[in-house]
Formats: sequence, structure tokens, C-alpha cells
Amino acid sequence: MPDSSPPVTRVILYVRNLPSVAEFYQKFFGMRAHGVPEAGWLELASESGGCTLALHRAALSQKSGAAVKIVFGVADVRAFKERCAREGFEFGPIHSADGFEFANAKDPAGNSISISSRGLA
Repeated sequence: MPDSSPPVTRVILYVRNLPSVAEFYQKFFGMRAHGVPEAGWLELASESGGCTLALHRAALSQKSGAAVKIVFGVADVRAFKERCAREGFEFGPIHSADGFEFANAKDPAGNSISISSRGLA
């Protein structure tokens, strides 16, 4: 076993419409292009740090929106959800569990996303 665990550096999402999914994460989560865009590949990063989100053009044989959930840490789930709703994006109901709140949704490619105050509230 290594002395320290390696950090998560990126999550790759296989998507059919790269520009649409990139615009979604830029608009609602403030992510920005990171590095040099390549054909069929774009990495997005948050100004506040964390791992990058890599958008990879899905092959025709690949399923878009696979079994993965991206969790965005927000201190105030209700306020973030309301801001997104004003911009045209709806999260599901807010759930409370063990001192934190979360709400779920899907991105334009069908990937599961969540906003959660776990560890931040």
C-alpha cells in the first residue's frame, strides 16, 4: 500500500454533445476551460480547486450518462438550487441527512449530479 493515497485529478464524462455539456457546467457551476482543448476532449476546472471535469466525446457504441454522480459542494443547498432555477435549471427535492442537505439532477448528457452541503455546513 502506498504511503499516501493518490489524489483524484479528473472525472471523465463521455458525452455526445460536448459544447452543450460544457456550457451547462460553465453556466451553472462557474467552471472554466482548463488546458488546451483537443478534438473530442475538453477539461473544465473550478476556480475554487478540486479535480477537473473532462468531457470526452462518446463513441457511437458508448452510453452517455453512465453510472456516475458528480457532487458539487455548496454551503447553502437551498440558495444554490433557487439560483439555478432562476437560470432555467431545476434540481429535485432537497433531502436532509445527518446534518447536511443535498439535491439531485441530471446534466444535459444524462449524467447524475448533486449539490451537497456534506462537510461544508
